[in-house]
Amino acid sequence: MSDNKDMLLAFVLGGLIGAALGVLYAPKSGRETRSNIKKFGEEIVDTVSDLSDDFKENESQFYKKRCEKVFSKDKE
Repeated sequence: MSDNKDMLLAFVLGGLIGAALGVLYAPKSGRETRSNIKKFGEEIVDTVSDLSDDFKENESQFYKKRCEKVFSKDKE
């Protein structure tokens, strides 16, 4: 178990160090980089919101169909 924790810690630290170095040595200005990060974050929020709405709609339709099947069997 300790080996798994060590490997996970090394992976996370490597990712953080890589991200920090990438930002430091990026060819874009800080303002431009922050703007891109903000846009990317907004796109993620929109995508998750759309997926959530789709899931809710599909779940609602599934629930209605399931109820119709259950109640139609009770009437027979």
